[in-house]
Amino acid sequence: MSDASTLIEPIRKVVTVNCSVERAFRVFTAELGTWWPLNSHSIGDENAVTAVIEPKAGGRVFERWNDGSEHSWGAVLAWEPPHRFAISWRPNPGALAPTEVEVAFVEEDGATRVYLEHRGWERLGARASAARAQYDGGWPVVLGKFAQNASA
Repeated sequence: MSDASTLIEPIRKVVTVNCSVERAFRVFTAELGTWWPLNSHSIGDENAVTAVIEPKAGGRVFERWNDGSEHSWGAVLAWEPPHRFAISWRPNPGALAPTEVEVAFVEEDGATRVYLEHRGWERLGARASAARAQYDGGWPVVLGKFAQNASA
């Protein structure tokens, strides 16, 4: 069990999209495979053809490759449409343990503010700081693609 001195600050990102909470949630989850930047943010590189979040607690999060095989990214921990979902995150099967990603959708002045928090870095041991730095740079790319699709 870790104490507060070993905790690593979560990554927190926020993006505002010009659509309803319901649409933002649907685009982020049900339409994930239409906007996720698989060419740069997948484990299959050119083999990856889509990404899927199964819409229920306990559901799988995975990418599907052009040969039909499925490769796990994690599992759904919480499913509260259209306001929130959380997933365990372990797209690298060699990672020591999964981290967690939580995404919340809040109506604000006719738009939707989307809050992403990626936490649990300390579970990765010696790779924790490097992994956090990589994702801190990667989430803005992912959220930018999401925002383009949700606002369209």
